[in-house]
Amino acid sequence: QVQLVESGGGLVQAGGSLRLSCVASGRTFSMHAMGWFRQAPGKEREFVASISRSGGTTYYADSVKGRFTISRDNAKNTVDLQMNSLKPEDTAAYYCAAAWSTGWLTRSVQYAYWGQGTQVTVSS
Repeated sequence: QVQLVESGGGLVQAGGSLRLSCVASGRTFSMHAMGWFRQAPGKEREFVASISRSGGTTYYADSVKGRFTISRDNAKNTVDLQMNSLKPEDTAAYYCAAAWSTGWLTRSVQYAYWGQGTQVTVSS
């Protein structure tokens, strides 16, 4: 069992930056690929970014490519999402997730564990 806790959300103006962090409990963190998803009110949860177990491979949604960076520290059991050049359309609850699978993990069903989410609001 893996427990995930996100932090770092908040209110920011368009063009600003935020850094989200997710800390995982347990001893299996390095065995999981990790991902970030987001869900805006009235919309489905959507993939944002993922990172492989070693951190050597990352994937991004086209909507955030070039603006967001996912990273992880297996020694600290953390995965971060650096978000730059934020836009109002980035406003959503952001969720950290852990997967047992490997590869191109862009669907929520591929992830076994989820955090409670942290709210990001970008004002125009």
